Amino acid sequence: MKNNFLLLITVFVLSLFQQINAQKKPAFDATNARDGEKVEYCHQHKKQALLMENQEYLKMKHQDEIEFQKALKKPVQKGIIYKIPIVFHVLHNNGIENISDEQIMDALFILNRDFRKQNADTATVHADFQGMPSDAEIEFVLATKAPNGSCFKGITRTMSPLSYQGDDGNAQVTAIRNGNDVFQGTWAGNKYMNVFICGEIGGAAGYTTNPASWSSSSMTNGIWILHDYVGSIGTGSLNGSRALTHEVGHWLNLSHTWGPNNNPGNASSCTSDDQVEDTPTCIGVTACNLNANTCDQDNAYWGFNIRDNVENYMDYSYCSKMYTPGQVARMRAALLVGSTGRANLWTANNLAATGATGNLVLCKTEFTADKKTVCAGDQLQLLDDTYNAATGWNWEITPATGWTYTDGTSATSQNPKLIFTQSGLYSVKLTSTDGTSTDDETKSNFLRILPAASTIPYWEGFEGYASLDNLTNWEVYNPNNNNAYTIENTTAHSGTQCAKVANFGQAPSNIDELTSAPIDLSVVPSNGSVTLSFRYAYRKKVTADYEYLKVFISSDCGNDWAQRKTIGGSQLSNLTSSTAWKPTQQSDWTTVHMINVTNNYFTENFRMKFRFEGEGGNNFYLDDINLYEGSPSDNLVIGVDELNTFNSIELFPNPTENELNLRFSLDKKEDMKFVISDLSGKISQQHTFKANEGSNLVMFDTNTLSAGMYFLTIGTASSSKTMQFVVK
Repeated sequence: MKNNFLLLITVFVLSLFQQINAQKKPAFDATNARDGEKVEYCHQHKKQALLMENQEYLKMKHQDEIEFQKALKKPVQKGIIYKIPIVFHVLHNNGIENISDEQIMDALFILNRDFRKQNADTATVHADFQGMPSDAEIEFVLATKAPNGSCFKGITRTMSPLSYQGDDGNAQVTAIRNGNDVFQGTWAGNKYMNVFICGEIGGAAGYTTNPASWSSSSMTNGIWILHDYVGSIGTGSLNGSRALTHEVGHWLNLSHTWGPNNNPGNASSCTSDDQVEDTPTCIGVTACNLNANTCDQDNAYWGFNIRDNVENYMDYSYCSKMYTPGQVARMRAALLVGSTGRANLWTANNLAATGATGNLVLCKTEFTADKKTVCAGDQLQLLDDTYNAATGWNWEITPATGWTYTDGTSATSQNPKLIFTQSGLYSVKLTSTDGTSTDDETKSNFLRILPAASTIPYWEGFEGYASLDNLTNWEVYNPNNNNAYTIENTTAHSGTQCAKVANFGQAPSNIDELTSAPIDLSVVPSNGSVTLSFRYAYRKKVTADYEYLKVFISSDCGNDWAQRKTIGGSQLSNLTSSTAWKPTQQSDWTTVHMINVTNNYFTENFRMKFRFEGEGGNNFYLDDINLYEGSPSDNLVIGVDELNTFNSIELFPNPTENELNLRFSLDKKEDMKFVISDLSGKISQQHTFKANEGSNLVMFDTNTLSAGMYFLTIGTASSSKTMQFVVK
């Protein structure tokens, strides 16, 4: 019977919360926003008002209030520090809302600073409130154990477009619960204080609800907050950095200083109350008006006409800096109520179960890099991300040649800096220790050092590849970890191969990118012109599909990108196919000419990137990427006797054992360069050759090459061509 009752309550809770959050996002209400801001500062009172319309919720709330009032009558026990396990859940769509660990740590520091009254600005409160700012003796400690007991660093990350669909907070929590990178399941609200960081949360900067038994163990018993109101660095700011302090106040049963029922600045607030005796009655402010004195109902309590406490964290001012003793008593009482789940959070058993004891040990070696793809000669930095404690590090880079540590760093530095002189794919291993335990992490082909820049005219027909994996001249980015750009060998516009995104049948909201190695445009005069041409083939699955092809270019090897072409919806194609589609004739292909590669991109490290953004439509094909000087041409501009010369090239025998032969013809004499490289981009041989007019035959000794797949790149002063061969 008990289990059935709990199940009934759980279903009721989830249903009720979904009803609350499923409301359409309201129009911007400027009266609920701080001056100059375009989001409403807090929606707690609006969410709470919706709850109060439900009679079942009110019955449960009445019992909660009885228990809370009993706790509130107990004397505040000074010196007892309540520690609360906190988890930050980042819900992002690979945008700026995917904030850094450093920004989250800054927010946690500010939250603890404010609750422990360690903020220096408490000394500058208005003279009427000197001596009132209070230490809540509440601290927030990063949880280091997930619900299944596995170690993590107190932060989860979930990629989903729901980051920007904040009209349904329950849907956002479901996305986090089912898709985060640590533990897929419920993070109970009576064990963790869950903070959901999103790109949009229904028009507010933050919101939560007061403690209640209806949601005590639900994951939705948490706090929603915009990424740019988290901390003071990164996307955050000083002005917005105390939004989390404000929302945690609500989460611990505080109302706004003017009461729980309406927006700030409403004259009717003088008849409302926040249930805290030492916060003067007020109507609330949206800026730092220290002279505000909006209500006189509080004069009897204070004995004189008291001004508003606009510097209170529960107001909307830009100068909030304090909680009063009465507010502290109310928050600490909230932590003694068992029915709401708050009383369980700070227990020794729960702190141990969630790993929030503060006794940090090494449990997982992890690392990243500030840049994983660079041009040869550029610097990158490896970044230790080990959690939750490390005192020693040892890095291993494979291959061991072609690079060096720089800026005084070494293999034992926590975050070493490196410069690479040789192109290729490099694996990285980090071994870390906390003095007692050690752990290591290896990431194969983690760093991509790009080959020397190709010359123009440049053509890529994807004819020389068995796969796009582990190349240095093309980089595949697939953040959704599903169908990425691959080689398609059954259709093409030119030749027999092209690049393809197998988009048909995939879930919506996918991003796939294909990025080139550097191409030297520095030879183009500043008053010259460059054309980027390419061909694509695509069909929608249904007429309503709206998918995008976006083209980006970079002048600095990919450090900065500019979007230069967007083709979407019916512009991409107005034709449909209800089955997985591929082009079967030349007319299925569309040729695009881009003439907006301007002279500020005429550098030696020009790169281009093709991004396909899929929404569950049909397949996408890309071929004949052509970059050349001059005006657009519907014919390929490839330099070595145009396309017919490429077709005359013969590579044999293939596979080979001892010798590889290359036969080709030219219309005129030309200096040529031949480079043989392996799959990682490492150069095995390179030769120069003066080719004659007419037929030429070049023989390469392959005795020194290990068995495997290789590439032969043929280059002239104006173009290059890559072909694939196999050594047996």
